[in-house]
Amino acid sequence: MDDRLPPKNVVADLAERDREADRRESERIPIHLLVRDAALGGSFEPYEGNLGLGGVFFGGPHPPTGSRIELRFLIPGTKHEVEATGEVLRVSLEGARFGAHVKFVDMPLASELAIARFLQDE
Repeated sequence: MDDRLPPKNVVADLAERDREADRRESERIPIHLLVRDAALGGSFEPYEGNLGLGGVFFGGPHPPTGSRIELRFLIPGTKHEVEATGEVLRVSLEGARFGAHVKFVDMPLASELAIARFLQDE
């Protein structure tokens, strides 16, 4: 083993960080979202946000209560409704409003491809 090479787990962590950065750098478009806590269920609440290749951002008067949320939205200009589960990566405070930064963790492949096609065409 070459002692000059970093441990494999460090390489994997750096690769994951690079993949995360790539997703954040994808095109972002405004979107209307319906959101609810995955553990609590209940009604979906409407939010305004933006959509990127790997997730969404949305703002509101209060932060999400759980770390997993369920999302529903239409890809703009289509009738394709996306239903996905997201993981709240972080919550930011912007003035008096909270912003939720969410990564998609469970979504049908057809929806992922539809989002990618839409963002590529923008």
